[in-house]
Amino acid sequence: MNASPKSKNIALSIVSNLTFWVLIAILLGIFIGHFHPETGIEMKLVGDGFISIIKLFIIPIIFLTIVLGIGGMGDLKKVGRIGLKSLLYFEIVSTIALTIGIIVGYLAQPGKIDKTGLEIQDASKYTQNTSEGFNWLTFFMNNSTLQVLIIAIVVGILLNYHSKRGQIVAFLNKCSSIVFKTLKFVMYLAPVGAFGGMAYTVGKFGLHTLIPLGKLMLTVYVTMFIFVFLILGSILKYYKINIWQFIKYIKEELLIVLGTSSSEAALPNLMDKLERMGCSKSVVGLVVPTGYSFNLDGTSIYLSMSIIFLAQLYNVHLSIAEIFTIIGLLMITSKGAAGVTGSGFIVLASTLATIHRIPLEGLAFLLGVDKFMSEARAITNFIGNGVATIVISKSEGEYIAVEEPILVETE
Repeated sequence: MNASPKSKNIALSIVSNLTFWVLIAILLGIFIGHFHPETGIEMKLVGDGFISIIKLFIIPIIFLTIVLGIGGMGDLKKVGRIGLKSLLYFEIVSTIALTIGIIVGYLAQPGKIDKTGLEIQDASKYTQNTSEGFNWLTFFMNNSTLQVLIIAIVVGILLNYHSKRGQIVAFLNKCSSIVFKTLKFVMYLAPVGAFGGMAYTVGKFGLHTLIPLGKLMLTVYVTMFIFVFLILGSILKYYKINIWQFIKYIKEELLIVLGTSSSEAALPNLMDKLERMGCSKSVVGLVVPTGYSFNLDGTSIYLSMSIIFLAQLYNVHLSIAEIFTIIGLLMITSKGAAGVTGSGFIVLASTLATIHRIPLEGLAFLLGVDKFMSEARAITNFIGNGVATIVISKSEGEYIAVEEPILVETE
């Protein structure tokens, strides 16, 4: 019996969908990493290679988007207002994320387990020089995204005063079009990158490492889910947008983040989709890159919950004053947990060293499962930056729904 034309069209649509192939690649990566760990570990080169290629596009896309946005806006006061509004939003939402991490940590008590069965790894490289604390200069020097952001803002402002602004903007628009068209072809490699990243993670650390710290893993993922759908969902609902539909809209990018454990791998695509969704180029160019340094909601949850986990693991009772001190410290130090590999552990180490209550060697217990929780952090950070861009666009009247009208809730 021959299949109907409708069935053939559905099957063809599924097979030609990038989401389908990324999902298959992730499952294949888990299989290879679990049953052939040596091969899985070797796949690190494949995953890292894809991320490296994508990173080549991040700087030109951020630069072109911001310069074109500011250069075409004409109102420099508006640029400043958007920047200040974004930073205020980031700090408020990140603080909520930190607080939720601590509250759920106390309610779920993931650290109330037996330490004897835990696999301990070397954490010494993260605990060196912790007395130096958070350094803004080091943070800036290690954060290329922030450097490009500042340079692009300056260039965009100067462009407004240039006599040949129109010609320059036209040229930059052509450059931007070429970059995004090239990126579209590169994204066909996304399944390969997702496969390499997942195969390495499972092959290197093994699914068995999840068992002793399974309670912490589950608590982190549940907390991220609560934050995304309760907090971010409520924020979007205020602006008449459904969080479920937004997630569906960026599902391909989320699978890429899941497979590679890197939110940067899908940053260019996120910026493109937010523009096509209706956010103005200038707001996207300002908010998304800044958010990758200052709006790390998933990382904030992870950091606060990890400290509570370690306190429970060592039976350390933290007073209310100490908890508020931890929140205050993480409000600052969590901003440095971007752009540097292992920076999350460095932030944890420096915070623990500051409060002098929880042993630094406790970080060794987290190393075995940190890679498995990095997906949750990256996905939450990714969604959070998308939501932030929509909120700022809506509040500035810089949002015109031009794609996916289903995102708008009916009254």
